[in-house]
Amino acid sequence: MHYDECAMSELSSEEQLLLQAAMDATTQSYSPYSHFRVGAAVLLCNGQIITGSNQENSAFPVTLCAERVALFSACHQHSDAPVSAIALAAQDANGFTVLPVTPCGSCRQVLAEVEQRSHRPITILMYGASGIWKTVGVVNLLPLAFDSILSQDSQV
Repeated sequence: MHYDECAMSELSSEEQLLLQAAMDATTQSYSPYSHFRVGAAVLLCNGQIITGSNQENSAFPVTLCAERVALFSACHQHSDAPVSAIALAAQDANGFTVLPVTPCGSCRQVLAEVEQRSHRPITILMYGASGIWKTVGVVNLLPLAFDSILSQDSQV
């Protein structure tokens, strides 16, 4: 995985605002089982920021991660505005996690699909109290992602 480590002060004002929105979104998490509150904020190319938080369920497979809540909301509400960036933050019983939180495999695949739809890489910011990890392009988180074009070719 290729990423840069940086401090909040090293980010653009737009990226700082996006990370703050993700941090704020952790307070809207519904996580009575894991007590692990995750917030995500998606920046669209039109400047809009859409947030989401993890939503747990006692039937664990129907739980949704913050990233997918934010991405699906953004793609639904603003289908004509490509995603430019996404920021993530998480809190546990001790406050914000020391290390940055990273997207799960399902969220990485959704990010890959969103990138494929818009034909542009997404900047991914992952917040931790010890610093921020920043990468551009989901390929840095999910090399060899499932690609709908590749899957169609393999069915021939």
